[in-house]
Amino acid sequence: MKVTRRTLLGTLAASLCAGSSLRAFAQDDWPSHLVRLVSPYAAGGASDISLRILAEQLGRGLAQQFIVENKPGAGTRVATEFAARAAPDGYTFLYAAAPYATAEALFGKLNYDRKDLQPVAMAVVAPLFLIVNAQASFKTVQELIAYGKSRPDGLTFASPGAGSQPHLAAELLFRGAGVKGLNVPFRGDAPAYTELLAGRVDATLTAISTALPHIESGKLRVLGVASANRSPIYPQAQTLREQGLPSVIASGWYGFMAPAATPRTIVDRLQTEINRATADPEVKRKLLVQGLEARGSTAAEFGKFIDDETRKWSELIREASLKGE
Repeated sequence: MKVTRRTLLGTLAASLCAGSSLRAFAQDDWPSHLVRLVSPYAAGGASDISLRILAEQLGRGLAQQFIVENKPGAGTRVATEFAARAAPDGYTFLYAAAPYATAEALFGKLNYDRKDLQPVAMAVVAPLFLIVNAQASFKTVQELIAYGKSRPDGLTFASPGAGSQPHLAAELLFRGAGVKGLNVPFRGDAPAYTELLAGRVDATLTAISTALPHIESGKLRVLGVASANRSPIYPQAQTLREQGLPSVIASGWYGFMAPAATPRTIVDRLQTEINRATADPEVKRKLLVQGLEARGSTAAEFGKFIDDETRKWSELIREASLKGE
């Protein structure tokens, strides 16, 4: 049979159309099987717990199973690299955390490119509270600052690790208050609070959930919150900017990222479901119990937020000559 140029071109065009139709069907049918949500932290922490709450809600909304896959290590870079290299088919998403915006400034060249991932939506914010030992002589933020200025070495702040968001927030406070300060890193919030309870450090600026039992028992005191506005988690705490530190605004955060080539229709659909989940009263309640605030957004808003965070913290990291561990 003689194959003409017209026949060949027709066959090629039909194949391309068929391929496009299959891709369109795959997108319309999404999700047709299990979806992986990659957490950059180990099981049991705020990232893992909040993601499991959201995964359950997303599964209900999209009638498919969403599972949490924990890939801790290297300051969240293990999980980020894994997601950046995943197939852009809508079945692997990264639950990015605050270190996503600081990794390059802290560690230099990375094994992935930020362009390999695209924002989907913000999901959760973890307010950072300024907490001190209730027996300390300072009872207000300004008294804490005055105490630090009276000491040759300034203040000591416990944090859950060098380069962590609580550490960076403390550095921001030192600069905003004009006081010397030293970060004392520990492996997590719990040991940091142990040192604070023992009176071996002056303060910490971290998530409040681990501290709440000690606050309720009168052993620890909350002096303020570093959020732009007061937090429903502990609304009686004034913001630090209300107390004379307008530049000290910081928080932990979590949001969803997708491999860069993931189809827009899939990203938009997941974004819609994330915002529906974060607006759900029961989801909000469950997160508040964990010391977290639900906070949805559009992909564009989340992308701008990440860019702003990257500029802000990269400048601080350079000024303070900080390095990641």
